Amino acid sequence: MTEKVKSWIDAGVMHIRFNNPAKHNALSVEMWEAIPRLLAQAESDDAVRMIVFSGEGGKSFISGADISQFEDQRAQKEAVKHYELMAEGALTGINEFSKPTVASIQGYCVGGGVNVAIACDIRIATPESTFFVPATRLGLGYRFSALKNLVDLVGPGFAKDIFFTARRLDSAEALSCGLINRVSAPGGLEALLAEYTQSITTGAPLTIKAGKRIMQEILKADADVDMALCKKLILDCFESEDYAEGRKAFMEKRKPTFRGK
Repeated sequence: MTEKVKSWIDAGVMHIRFNNPAKHNALSVEMWEAIPRLLAQAESDDAVRMIVFSGEGGKSFISGADISQFEDQRAQKEAVKHYELMAEGALTGINEFSKPTVASIQGYCVGGGVNVAIACDIRIATPESTFFVPATRLGLGYRFSALKNLVDLVGPGFAKDIFFTARRLDSAEALSCGLINRVSAPGGLEALLAEYTQSITTGAPLTIKAGKRIMQEILKADADVDMALCKKLILDCFESEDYAEGRKAFMEKRKPTFRGK
């Protein structure tokens, strides 16, 4: 692991915080490499119900890739190939993670930061947050998966606007085009995040897992949708102890206690 990525678990939530404030949390190679390891840890821990990604310092979520490493990591053909595979693995891991993921955004969310955020299930931000993708100002090739995530989220029209122009979006415009889900009140990001973590960690884990997996199938081409898997996931919910607990709690007019079984 690296000191540039902090992680801890609190009340069913794994927090992953990018910790490179001197460079506005620009993503270095070791930071990209830490992500899959933390995802694997969270995946195998039944006590972890969700992951929250954030940035240290309050001024930036992620300010893109660490450009100071470009000459070593993205100048030569083999180095570029390695870097792309590494970043692709981290972003695909977030996108395909079976439990809910939330990006809690303060300040700049740029380039690779946008990619991390849109790989998450939910994005919340402060009113002062700023979003842009500067690839066309750097001459970078942008990977298919990152552009697909952007198109799936905001549609092709807004995706082309954001990508072609590299212009900056404030939180209001990011909200209006669907790039983020909600904007907090001034100084209220922690309270908004607490609202999400409370709702998600007390929900039925199998139902959430099934819903997320089925929504991933919905985004596929019709011929590629695994309907058998979708039906099995639904059946698993109905056959679970949690479904029995949910019915019992409803009849007893109390809050259910779900165990993910």
